Amino acid sequence: MSEWQPGYAKLLASGELEKRVEQAVSRLEDCTLCPRQCRVNRLKDERGFCKTGRNALVSSFGPHFGEEAPLVGRHGSGTIFVTYCNLLCVFCQNFDISHQGDGQQVSPEQLAWVMEELAGQKCPNINFVTPSHVVPQILEALLIAAKKGLNLPLVYNSGGYDSVETLKLLDGVFDIYMPDFKFWGSSVAERACAAPDYPQKAREALIEMHCQVGDLVVDEDGIARKGLLLRHLVMPNNLAGTDKILEFVSQKISPATYTNIMPQYRPLGRHASMPSIDRAITEKEFEEALEAARRNGLTRLDGRRRTFLAM
Repeated sequence: MSEWQPGYAKLLASGELEKRVEQAVSRLEDCTLCPRQCRVNRLKDERGFCKTGRNALVSSFGPHFGEEAPLVGRHGSGTIFVTYCNLLCVFCQNFDISHQGDGQQVSPEQLAWVMEELAGQKCPNINFVTPSHVVPQILEALLIAAKKGLNLPLVYNSGGYDSVETLKLLDGVFDIYMPDFKFWGSSVAERACAAPDYPQKAREALIEMHCQVGDLVVDEDGIARKGLLLRHLVMPNNLAGTDKILEFVSQKISPATYTNIMPQYRPLGRHASMPSIDRAITEKEFEEALEAARRNGLTRLDGRRRTFLAM
């Protein structure tokens, strides 16, 4: 069996990775990287919805043992928490990072060093949390790290509010996509994150991601090498439209999609702006979500419950 290599190793060898970097950076001049379409000149450090200019900001990094089992292994997923976000949900559990900007600017060289440091700690992957607004900066850093021998799969851990055009730049770069699918209904998405087009953009993004990487593939140790992992946070009062989301995933993506149905919602951030989400979910609501998955033929479910549920 030939030695496994991440997709970007092939792109580096062919010279395509450098071209992708150039294409991505050029899009910062009139930024349309994500569906917000702010069209600010981030090359001149102008800021749009994501409050991020020319350089990425990073809040923290390190091995993370709370991720899905196929990402963690013995040494923890090599997680990089990117500061700010292109979604800004009112209930965000990382409110200090996404809304308040906890973090510091990093140059491409510094971000490459972070990736190398995580590889040195034997993490099985490099996991970018909320990367949608810093794709060019990640590619710049990857080019540096790959030239120095980085050889780990990259995880694109996003809120699902991604542009297909930008995702096409990442074809062959990210081996693992791990998006959320948060809301089925436009009105809920508008209230929760001022993005009424979220449901449509998330559907388009998931289809593109799966076209690129397929169903999740793991090695002999159960560690993810390539493929799609889906996250879905169960919301109080079924505001997320869980059944419709899982039906879409089964019918339009794949019934073999590795899916994490998450019960850990609790009212944080600016949740008071949406009275309907002012409580944790109940055990019954979570069980109904699991039943919806089974009813729609989804069997590759992440089995861990990460927090207590409301009674």
